[in-house]
Amino acid sequence: MKHYEVEILDAKTKDKLCFLDKVEPNATIGEIKSMFHKSRECHLSASELTSSKSSSCTFKYSLNVLMSCLKMSVMHITFSDPQWYPARQSIRLDPKGKSLKDEDVLQYLPVGTTATFYFRDLGAQISWVTVFLTEYMGPLVLYLMFYFRVPFIYAPKYDFTTSKHWVVHLACMCHSFHFVKRLLETLFVHRFSHGTMPLRNIFKNCTYYWGFAAWMAYYINHPLYTPPIYGEQQIRLALIIFLFCQIGNFSIHIALRNLRPPGSKTRKIPYPTKNPFTWIFLLVSCPNYTYELGAWFGFTLMTQCLPVAFFTLVGFIQMTVWAKGKHRSYLKEFRDYPPLRSPILPFIL
Repeated sequence: MKHYEVEILDAKTKDKLCFLDKVEPNATIGEIKSMFHKSRECHLSASELTSSKSSSCTFKYSLNVLMSCLKMSVMHITFSDPQWYPARQSIRLDPKGKSLKDEDVLQYLPVGTTATFYFRDLGAQISWVTVFLTEYMGPLVLYLMFYFRVPFIYAPKYDFTTSKHWVVHLACMCHSFHFVKRLLETLFVHRFSHGTMPLRNIFKNCTYYWGFAAWMAYYINHPLYTPPIYGEQQIRLALIIFLFCQIGNFSIHIALRNLRPPGSKTRKIPYPTKNPFTWIFLLVSCPNYTYELGAWFGFTLMTQCLPVAFFTLVGFIQMTVWAKGKHRSYLKEFRDYPPLRSPILPFIL
């Protein structure tokens, strides 16, 4: 079996960061990332070996660690940053090219027996689960603070009072239900193709979700809030739309979850199942966004509140961007992808 030599260069400076010898042809990019990261341990162990003079035990320990590293065929290391763990690494064939996938296999890449890759530091990473739990817990807690009218939000005479309008209490239940659902889906339903995202995203995402939640809750729970103009009929219609779309959104998430086995990054074309809420897959590529938009439209109709309408509009714009990106990805990856599907709105967008 032939083996590969792999050198990893800095994508910006072109400096050699690591050289791996006798890498097996079936090694994946994910495994090469791990070797790249572990090579730092060898570098540290070698330093410990040369500076260790205090005891024979320390010498023997350092020697054993060094020999273990040499067995990994790490022949030449010049970098010194221990924080380049695999999730933080972007490995590419070209300095300005796209990142290779972790599951890409070395022997199937357009490289010779000496493969040159380029490294970019993605920065500190944080798990998707942590980000989702944080960004969804905030709106849940913040909204309830406004609902119970804790001190320092409204005038002192309104502290811990309740609204006389039943739609305010209904809106609180719907809002809380939505984010509790999201939290539970994060823990028990979603399977993420990427384990982490840049740490900076948690600040951006939390600012978006927490800020809008506080803005909406302030006006909906305000002592001077007025109910929708068409009264009970408008509220009931809005509630039906909201609940219908929440069930639909959950159904799509379950369908997408069942497409991907645990621990796998396999991508398949999603198709309708026996669940009628999934039949929208016949018309759109990302019906989870379609239902999400519908749920917030229902909440907007229910509360007739301008900040909610603005949040729905901004969310629609962002989800459209995501849906178009996923739609293009499906078309590029699957030649037999259904041609009638639109990204998010049937026949429109």
